[in-house]
Amino acid sequence: VQLVESGGGQVQPGGSLRLSCVASGSDFSTYARGWYRQAPGGQRERVAGITMEGLTKYDDSVKGRFIISMDNAKTTTYLQMNDLKPEDTAIYFCNLDPRGLRHSPGKYWGQGTQVTVST
Repeated sequence: VQLVESGGGQVQPGGSLRLSCVASGSDFSTYARGWYRQAPGGQRERVAGITMEGLTKYDDSVKGRFIISMDNAKTTTYLQMNDLKPEDTAIYFCNLDPRGLRHSPGKYWGQGTQVTVST
């Protein structure tokens, strides 16, 4: 499975961005998906996850601001990020997990896309 993220960039506080993650390769339609982020000097943490059934989970830091979704073909996973804050600045990674949505990430990662929130 190959994953390619896009949609990152620089935005002012309060702004919005939509990240996309396109998957290709083996059959991954049943895999859970997650968006993780890693700030400089920090650990990689999951901010949002979605199961193949469409059930979603969010970290408390992004609840009410971020929305994770998939297209009907289950090839693209999105992360709509609203009301962005400077503390959202990080590299964002897409992750797929054939085991479902677990506490630990799956083995498939994208290359990451930079999100910078600043004035």
